[in-house]
Amino acid sequence: MNHIVPDSAFLHELADAADQQTLPRFRAQTNLHVGSKPKEGFRFDPVTDADREAERVMRDIITARYPEHAIMGEEFGVTGSGPLQWVLDPVDGTRPFLCGLPVWGTLIGLTVEGRARIGMMNQPFTRERFWADGEQAWHQGPQGTTRLQTRRGIALEQAIFHTTSPEPVSRFPAINFAALEANTLMIRYGGECYAMAMLAAGQIDLCLEYALQPYDIVALVPIIEQAGGVVTTLDGGRPESGGHILASGCPFLHEQALRILNG
Repeated sequence: MNHIVPDSAFLHELADAADQQTLPRFRAQTNLHVGSKPKEGFRFDPVTDADREAERVMRDIITARYPEHAIMGEEFGVTGSGPLQWVLDPVDGTRPFLCGLPVWGTLIGLTVEGRARIGMMNQPFTRERFWADGEQAWHQGPQGTTRLQTRRGIALEQAIFHTTSPEPVSRFPAINFAALEANTLMIRYGGECYAMAMLAAGQIDLCLEYALQPYDIVALVPIIEQAGGVVTTLDGGRPESGGHILASGCPFLHEQALRILNG
């Protein structure tokens, strides 16, 4: 079935609206209400009014323009049904948001019959947007707009490896993290969704995340894939439902890393 997918201008429109809610609250503790949601394995899972209000305004725009589209968001769950579904994370990386670190982003993705088609990672403080239009991936920032391209042909021992936090490593001993770390050039932590964008930009080669939800990954999948990269679950399946996720700059590197992680 042929479904009409909005163009990337609509991604920018949604990001513009989210910016009005997130940016004034960033590094402004007197203007920010912080709470916590229950989450297995975490004693503190922060949520702020920036999260809620940014998702609310994006939902309002989508519903007004495309009432037939379903929406899944981190803060307000799933509404509607059908082959086209928006998947929203208004502030992916609420912890760095609270710390004043600009590695958080607003994630806006669209799936067509369950497969991620277009998406954006928007970082308003650094004035950067990373998006996929269905065919190619792009970066817009202070230095202009360029096409994104992952780094290809890199040997595993020269690869830069990233995971957001070392905390989950001990909880999942069956995932052979130490072996992959030992076989790569270096490991870095703390990049959140910004690290995935840097993989699409050719700065990072491997990103491993242990427990993603759909709203954590759907927007990033087309950005990475349309920049030449690969994103799957650790069993090689499609990543849209989340779980244990590996993103890689090229297919050969991805295969090598999966073999090691599944050791």
